[in-house]
Amino acid sequence: MPKNRSKRLADLAQSDIRRMTRECDAVGGINLGQGICQLPTPEAVAAGAIEAIKRGDAVYSYPEGILPLREAIAGKLRRENQIEADPMSEIVVTSGASGAYTAAIHALLDPGDGILMFEPYYGYHRNAAAVAGLIPQFVSLEGPGYEVTLDALRAGIQENTRAVVVCTPANPSGKMWSVAELELLAQVARENDLIVITDEIYESITYGEAEHISPATVSDLRERSVTIMGLSKTFSITGWRLGYAVTKPEWAQAMTIVHDLFYICAPTPLQHGVTAGFSMPDSFYTDMRAQYARKREVLCEALSAAGLDPTWPQGAYYVLADMSKLGKETALEASMELLKRTGVASVPGSAFYRGDKGEGSARFCFALSEDLVSRAATSLRSL
Repeated sequence: MPKNRSKRLADLAQSDIRRMTRECDAVGGINLGQGICQLPTPEAVAAGAIEAIKRGDAVYSYPEGILPLREAIAGKLRRENQIEADPMSEIVVTSGASGAYTAAIHALLDPGDGILMFEPYYGYHRNAAAVAGLIPQFVSLEGPGYEVTLDALRAGIQENTRAVVVCTPANPSGKMWSVAELELLAQVARENDLIVITDEIYESITYGEAEHISPATVSDLRERSVTIMGLSKTFSITGWRLGYAVTKPEWAQAMTIVHDLFYICAPTPLQHGVTAGFSMPDSFYTDMRAQYARKREVLCEALSAAGLDPTWPQGAYYVLADMSKLGKETALEASMELLKRTGVASVPGSAFYRGDKGEGSARFCFALSEDLVSRAATSLRSL
């Protein structure tokens, strides 16, 4: 009998993020598990997409994206990230930031190559790498600061390590990498000739004095980096599936080939919509950060009051919290107990760690509306 499941999928199952969404829907709870943005889509972005549809701009685009969008991205990178990029040869518009990651690992790495990640990690990074035939490798970081050291970086490198993934601001911890940490990364990447893949999808969502720094701007990382950014979180359009990657021309060309094979192109009319979004005033980003800051405070204070000690994030819109008070052996059991008692869904911490290290924690998302976050906070306080 022929096999009916790839060996690469042997250890993979549907994520706990999706599972907890289903469990939450079944009881009519408040879903603080999945990272669903509920801020309104900017009017200019929605109108740009609608006008493109009315014009009939609904056919295939180039696999690297429409030129006006790549030009807008190049301008944004120059203004906001201090990255110079040629829109003709160094920018690839992709089907979400996840599409950029998929294109990068398939275009630049081979089955059996090692890819280094930082724990707690975003499960997609690990699982997509496994499906590509790569070997996920890990450096474990300790909260609440999740500091990166030279010794830890060097200890994580193995003979087959070819790439490293940096998520900043990080999902699920909210950690933001400092210049000093990125200098250490550059040193180790140089020593071992590593590709550095950076996921910066939450770059616009930061708190207090925390400042997002694109790794490609530090030391000599630009020449070995694939910088991945996206529009889902910034414009609250997670279902539009639009992201982009910035890298040197030969890598961008290889990624374009893979993106064409896997996705053909990113949705054409939606590309036109987000192009308009790059002209949004600074006040848009200031207001967005202020809204998220309020919700972060509401949720973290409620988790503290409930005895579920949170680690306040520097960026992104997730909180890791201690679930040991619930007295359950596993994080999944604790998350289910919390859902049962409060009607609030979270994601078990085991989704972001190997082994049993994540069994005492859960991730909460505060990207819902302020009303829903406040209602969830009230329910959590009742615990």
